Amino acid sequence: MRAVMRILVFLACAALMPTIALAQAVIAGSVKDSSGAVLPGVNVEATSPELIEKIRTAVTDGTGQYRIEDLRPGAYTVTFSLPGFTTLKREGIELTGTFTATINVELKVGVVAETVTVTGESPVVNIQSARREMTLNNDVLKAIPTVRSYNATVSVVPGVTTNLNDVVTATATTQFPIHGGRNNEGRLMIDGLNIGNPPGGNQPTSYIADVGNAQEVTFTTAGGLGESETAGLVMSVVPKTGGNRKSGALFMSFTGRKLSGDNFNDALRAAGLAAPTPLSNVYDVNGSFGGPIKQDKVWYFLNARTQGSTKIIANVYYNQNAGDQTKWLYSPDLSRPAYNDRTSENVSGRVTWQISTRNKVGAFWDEQANCRTCTGLTTGITDPARVAPEARGLSQTKPLRVTQVTWSSPLTNKLLLDAGWGGIYYAWGNFERRPNPTHDLINVVEQCAAGCPANGGIPGLVYRSQDWGQNYAGSYSWRASASYVTGRQSLKVGYQGTYLSDIRTWYTNSQNLAYQFNNGVPNRLTESISPWVNNALGAWHAVFVQEQYTSGRVTLQGALRFDHSASWYPQQTEGPSTFLPTALVIPETPGVDAYKDITPRMGLAYDVFGNGRTAFKFNAGKYLEGMGISNNWANANPTLRMPCTVGPFAPCGVTRAWTDANNNLKPDCDLLNGAAQDLRSSGGDVCGPTSNTAFGTTTLTNAFDPALLTGWGVRPSDWTLGAAVQQQILPRASIEVAYTRRWFNGFTVYDNQLAAASDFAEYSITAPSDPRLPGGGGYAVSGLYDIAPSLFGRVGNLVTDATKYGKWTDNFNGVDVTLNVRTGAGWTFQGGTSTGQTAADNCEARNNLPEIGLSPAVNLAQGLPGLTTSPVSPTNPYCHVDYGWLTQLRALSSYLIPKIDVQLSGVYQSKPGALLAANYAVPSQVITQILGRAPAGNPANVTINILAPGQYGDRINQLDFRAAKILKFGRTRTMVGIDLYNALNSSAVLTYNNAFVPGGTWLQPQTVLTARLIKFSAEITF
Repeated sequence: MRAVMRILVFLACAALMPTIALAQAVIAGSVKDSSGAVLPGVNVEATSPELIEKIRTAVTDGTGQYRIEDLRPGAYTVTFSLPGFTTLKREGIELTGTFTATINVELKVGVVAETVTVTGESPVVNIQSARREMTLNNDVLKAIPTVRSYNATVSVVPGVTTNLNDVVTATATTQFPIHGGRNNEGRLMIDGLNIGNPPGGNQPTSYIADVGNAQEVTFTTAGGLGESETAGLVMSVVPKTGGNRKSGALFMSFTGRKLSGDNFNDALRAAGLAAPTPLSNVYDVNGSFGGPIKQDKVWYFLNARTQGSTKIIANVYYNQNAGDQTKWLYSPDLSRPAYNDRTSENVSGRVTWQISTRNKVGAFWDEQANCRTCTGLTTGITDPARVAPEARGLSQTKPLRVTQVTWSSPLTNKLLLDAGWGGIYYAWGNFERRPNPTHDLINVVEQCAAGCPANGGIPGLVYRSQDWGQNYAGSYSWRASASYVTGRQSLKVGYQGTYLSDIRTWYTNSQNLAYQFNNGVPNRLTESISPWVNNALGAWHAVFVQEQYTSGRVTLQGALRFDHSASWYPQQTEGPSTFLPTALVIPETPGVDAYKDITPRMGLAYDVFGNGRTAFKFNAGKYLEGMGISNNWANANPTLRMPCTVGPFAPCGVTRAWTDANNNLKPDCDLLNGAAQDLRSSGGDVCGPTSNTAFGTTTLTNAFDPALLTGWGVRPSDWTLGAAVQQQILPRASIEVAYTRRWFNGFTVYDNQLAAASDFAEYSITAPSDPRLPGGGGYAVSGLYDIAPSLFGRVGNLVTDATKYGKWTDNFNGVDVTLNVRTGAGWTFQGGTSTGQTAADNCEARNNLPEIGLSPAVNLAQGLPGLTTSPVSPTNPYCHVDYGWLTQLRALSSYLIPKIDVQLSGVYQSKPGALLAANYAVPSQVITQILGRAPAGNPANVTINILAPGQYGDRINQLDFRAAKILKFGRTRTMVGIDLYNALNSSAVLTYNNAFVPGGTWLQPQTVLTARLIKFSAEITF
């Protein structure tokens, strides 16, 4: 198959087929004479100042139809000419995104020199494509009160779900699935090339996208054809390239503590929030300049930017005992609240060279550094939810470098060629602080199972010692394209390729230990192998063909795509270390070798009444999970198949129960012996068995089913179906109602071959009485499992397809209603509602395999509000969940008041809060009474979620507003504005403490919506 793949790649490159080519706009239509007869041979010319080549041409075919593709966004004039007929010039055609502007004209008989110029409203209904999208042009991007970053901009799209709710501060790594999709399905495209994040499935990293200087940003929400790997949201940034006239801009914004309001109220105080969490010292300075190096030949565009912000972290303070090896408890210094600070800096340059009338080349370089000067506690997606400042390093991406080279050529009026290469390289993880006074101290996490007033009162707090990573990742993509376009037909064939690298080394303290305390008393320890190397490489290739055909009022679209993806792992060396005394050399090993998939997609667009104002659209297709150094591509790495139960974003480790019988805070057991030990008679401690008794050996305790790592149709995927009606309601205004259904497959389970289903004892507990629980508590929580004690820590997993054990379903159904208004009077409105439900069930598989979710964790469904998880495990029995019909509303609006040139704009979000849980640490004695024996591994307690999924936290309602005065002096335009964030001063809780203690701090706020904030901004463009 490798030889076949090489041949396919060679043929694809030779034919210059398209990849995820920069999808751009189209002008298409038909030409007739005054009698209604079609006119073949009409010369059609599209001109725009946005085209460095000035003009693009086409000729109508035998049916009188024409089509001009690959047009940059902007204003166009189209000229129609044919000997013996009057020349017609149509002005004021505005193109955005991948919109197809249908311009049908009628030519009258006339003299050759006669030209008629007409100006009409640009079409607002796309009657020739099933693709659904939302486009923000540069004027809107600059007008709305949203920080100019990809993670803030994506929040205006109806149907999207994000892990962050920050529209004020700088860029942060953000996941943005849509319509119940997988967390890693979103894509950020810059000039048609993906800015990927290999550890996150190649969704975006913390890249500072130059949104404020983009010509436009388009969000594709459904209907992608052969160029799409996933069915997720694609955010495409079309950058400015310069122009024939020198121009530039200087943007500044800032706010401070004195400009921040206070949403700390009695409800938050009663919920356990100790003090306000103000945002301060927010700044953004951005300068850009572009123009011609040579008129109509070479253009350039330069950009430089620096940003920063500081925010207080709720209920976390600096530890007065930090760095003191004699102190083991967390002692908060209430005069020094912990803070999260971020800084971002970048310099970039782009050059566009029109080599000839048929050849254009572009080059781009962007050098960035995130958190180069940070000093506070800045955590990321892979970090603990609650951590003291001394226990985390610096979340830096230094360097972060993006480079691109592109080439395009309208070889003829019908044949378009395109090629490009782009790469991103960056460092990631919590880098070690220098100096690190905690290097020799043992890390501690406070469980707080029944309250922890003796140790800071913060459930799950990690403190005392720092864990860190030194990690580097790269994603390098290349493309080539060829499109053959006639009047009613467009044919594309394509090839895409990506090479991925993820080089990780994880570290912990010099003692390779971590303790778990419960109210300051140790009850568990973790043994780790540090440093722990986890390196992986991968690549994927895709070849596709897609066609579009228009006949009358019907446009049909179809595509067929072939994907080939693989991963492998270079030679890796682990140890020697305390718990791995002899170094282990792991030779280069294949991983996924290889996934091969053929996925069909189709679409239909129908001009219902033939007037271009009403369109019915239908799309359906199979899409794939985004390929990255994640999931099976990563997990088949021998370093992740070693006998560990801690990881993968940490050193390889195992846990074991521990009773410090002699109270010396030292585990007086033989920690190299994974068996249970009771050494109290000799003055020692009680240590339970390790969670994997093969720890420290070369045994691979996770064996992958070979059928899971190779073959056709094995890669996780989803089917997506959509139907929509788009209606023009006014000139330059349309409404769309769309239905979406998605169903997912390709789930994986870990089957411990050393234990059968009969080796698990099923039991139930009674939830404690607590008025905050449904019905006041006291209900039964059933379907819990505990393995036979003799088998605890004995692990021999077979990683295989979940369907071997029973049905597993995950479906989404939803309806979006969106409105798009852009009047000539200066008013813009874009937004709408999205209502949908995710339903998931893996009960049949869980009944046959009780250890599901024991290790690693299993999430029943993704794309839930706040991207919170819904785990299924032996102590999380909720294997069938209908998550409820949830509605979100997202909208933006901008209006320029004439004569006084005052611009008013706003962004509104209303969305469900986070999915709640109640993780109750049930004392071991209670489990013992139920089972008639101690729970396996002799833990001090067993954590059980006693709240069925379906309850959500505060609904998040946020209104942001801007008022700006526009001043014009010749070619110079100045904007001075005031932004008001969270104008309603909502105090919605974003994340909660889900550790349940009867009468305790369950649902204590961890993060709260930023209080009302005033920010000043100014921009000079010239």
